[in-house]
Amino acid sequence: MAGKSDRIKADIVLLIVAAVWGGGFVAQRTGSQHVGFFVFGAGRYLLGVMAMLPFLRTLKYPRKWLPWSILTGAVLFGGSALQQAGIKTTTAGNAAFITGLYVVIVPIIMAVITRKPAPLVTWVAAGIAVIGTFLLSAGGTMTSLASGDALELAGAFLWACHLILVGKISSKVNVVHFSLIQYAVACVLNLVFGLIFEFSTFAGLPDAWMALAYAGIISTAVGFTGQVWGQRHAPAADAALILSMEAVFAALSGILFLNESFTLVQTIGCLMIFGAVILAQLWPLMRNSVQTTGIEEVESKL
Repeated sequence: MAGKSDRIKADIVLLIVAAVWGGGFVAQRTGSQHVGFFVFGAGRYLLGVMAMLPFLRTLKYPRKWLPWSILTGAVLFGGSALQQAGIKTTTAGNAAFITGLYVVIVPIIMAVITRKPAPLVTWVAAGIAVIGTFLLSAGGTMTSLASGDALELAGAFLWACHLILVGKISSKVNVVHFSLIQYAVACVLNLVFGLIFEFSTFAGLPDAWMALAYAGIISTAVGFTGQVWGQRHAPAADAALILSMEAVFAALSGILFLNESFTLVQTIGCLMIFGAVILAQLWPLMRNSVQTTGIEEVESKL
């Protein structure tokens, strides 16, 4: 019963994370109007570190997983920097839906790592998602393709890598320690690049305080830490499916708070991407269910 209870709790936590991250796209877009994306990231992850410090009980951490945790923090830096850079020239809804492609990218990366070809349904879902991304970001015409959408797509690849790394490490280390290391690494890298390339934008930090507070405390400390805990108890397919709801929450947030809207073509693109995400995650579960049912029928006849 304990395992089932943890699974339900994990699903609820991951759904909350999806909602928190969805709202975070509005905060990121607002913050991008005042500071550079590296400066925003430095402030965001500094707040994330500060929010998690009160929960630190010991400094002990498995040496074996320290390099992996640092790598995860570096990937977090890359994914969030690309996302923040892209959102400056695209909409919150576009950014969220394109970022959601990581759910389709994950099984493709895993196929490369394990040297086992991905199922046909994975490639079908990827093709549908690519077409949907084109309709969403370009409105069906290459002339209106936004540079921010390309950055978001590159970021989606890094988010996929981040999801895989978190899944690998989360069950083997303390959640608070792992989260703190991630945020600290991302903060330092953003600060270094911010001082080099965006020093003049530090002056805009006071104007971005509200967006930073949401992104740092809610999206980072609550969101990413919740993701780490959730992935300890929920299967990868279950976690990815629930987290894909981030795009829906982001679109709703963009409409409610930024007065963003979708054309019919873009709406079709959104539905195609979301459909691809659902297909990529549900098909294996449905197939396993059918196979299990078949085995049970055979066993019942023996």
